[in-house]
Amino acid sequence: MMPKKAKPARNEKEEGPIPCKRGKREAAGVHSTLNFSSPSDLFESLISPIKTQTFFKEFWEQKPLLIQRDDPALATYYRSLFRLTDLKSLCSRGIYYGRDVNVCRCVNGKKKILNKDGKAHFLQLRKDFDQKRATIQFHQPQRFKDELWRIQEKLECYFGSLVGSNVYITPSGSQGLPPHYDDVEIFILQLEGEKHWRLYQPTVPLAREYSVEAEDRIGRPTHDFTLKPGDLLYFPRGTIHQADTPPGLAHSTHVTISTYQNSSWGDFVLDTISGLVFDTAKEDMELRAGLPRQLLLQVETTTVKTRLSGLLRMLADRLEGTKEVLSSHMKKDFIMNRLPPYHVGDGAELSTPGGTLPRLDSIVRFQFKEHIVFTVGPDQDPSDEIQEKMVYIYHSLRNRREIHMMGNEETESHGLRFPLSHMDALKQIWNSSAISVKDLKLPTDEEKQSLVLSLWTECLIQVL
Repeated sequence: MMPKKAKPARNEKEEGPIPCKRGKREAAGVHSTLNFSSPSDLFESLISPIKTQTFFKEFWEQKPLLIQRDDPALATYYRSLFRLTDLKSLCSRGIYYGRDVNVCRCVNGKKKILNKDGKAHFLQLRKDFDQKRATIQFHQPQRFKDELWRIQEKLECYFGSLVGSNVYITPSGSQGLPPHYDDVEIFILQLEGEKHWRLYQPTVPLAREYSVEAEDRIGRPTHDFTLKPGDLLYFPRGTIHQADTPPGLAHSTHVTISTYQNSSWGDFVLDTISGLVFDTAKEDMELRAGLPRQLLLQVETTTVKTRLSGLLRMLADRLEGTKEVLSSHMKKDFIMNRLPPYHVGDGAELSTPGGTLPRLDSIVRFQFKEHIVFTVGPDQDPSDEIQEKMVYIYHSLRNRREIHMMGNEETESHGLRFPLSHMDALKQIWNSSAISVKDLKLPTDEEKQSLVLSLWTECLIQVL
């Protein structure tokens, strides 16, 4: 995130210029590479010199942030994340139009797709790039580029939400996409060349869907600036934006790293309310009572609002006294679809248990905690007539990197299930840096050993 100094961003509104932080050289503590020691360290190094607390207090979901720095080493690192020349080797691995790559250009305020059919070939991509001045959009490059996998895996741990990316390579004097806004929080990393950006006031703050906006609706830009290699730009979902490569310059390459799609309080309410209603209806006959006759045939249903609001208040009261807030789908969906832990080599440590077999006198601890979630739900075994609640532990150790964020690819869940009576023992291990198996809150030594053996076989715990 650091190039030569660009002109300060221009703001046409009264709110003042877009915050633009310029980092000094190593003497001021700006590192030339990102810090991967932990997810929080990675994020702080990504937005340096802005502090994390300042970022979430002043910018997150509120307003854009532009960071420009002079650090040739970091600019070189950014260039290594993805280059135009990388397309040649990627095409040789087998990439396809639509699925992996789009060729497009903004024409008269509209996106024109110039894709061919089937497999993409580098010579054809380069021809469209040079002759048709088309932008090459590469989908989810973290599937192929290890360093982007490393960055995005840490960011998924940090945000607790899926993190996707797209690379945009735009020739000189051209624009790939019309003005639009997205339904994700976006971080732009400028990799090659320069990109001219214009941002506009949102028409739908914190938007929940993508939309193209006509030039005559968006007014004057609130921010106008140019990104250079190493620069970083953040803006919230809903921010209208457009970008072009200035004429007379080399091509521009940037990567958008995006997160927080469908991760709002509204999504969480929808996710938890179904389980709350299901559980409450077991005990409260009012929820099991039938609807008034012909209610579904009526045009107006205003007469039921009082009854419905009363039921919702009752559910709210019930929630106040509930020990666990149950997430029906969001936790599982996140863990099933996220990146596996970054690793070098064949990743055997993620699929084959190693070390000493756990025994009653062993000391154990969870490993890969940032890739594990607990949920509580009904037993999913259809052969069980009594659907008792179980503790489910899902993890992403065996997720397939090559299908990350591809949407139409089938994913599967990996994990374990235990009786609800095992929850306290699992929390003991979770909350301890190390714990003796014999100290687990289970009635028998056999149950204690069985629990840790299951976790160890799944590569979720270490024996110290």
